[in-house]
Amino acid sequence: MKGVIVAAGYGTRFLPVTKTVPKEMLPVGTRPSIAYIVDEFVASGITEIAIISSRRKKCLEDYFDREVELEEVFRREGKTDRLSLIAPP
Repeated sequence: MKGVIVAAGYGTRFLPVTKTVPKEMLPVGTRPSIAYIVDEFVASGITEIAIISSRRKKCLEDYFDREVELEEVFRREGKTDRLSLIAPP
């Protein structure tokens, strides 16, 4: 099953904080709000998720991408327990 998340707006209702941080990345507790939406999709059986965003939202892409360099640092230092903290959903 496939799901779509539309995350391309400017977040003007949350200004001034959304001038630099996309509203989808605003924290709810210890995680960005979009992480909860993705978790709900996965729990519902959705296996492919398309996120429609804009060019201003590089941090959104970075959040769902791997951090290969940091993974290697954790492995080299024997801190493999931290790998789960940076693994993309």
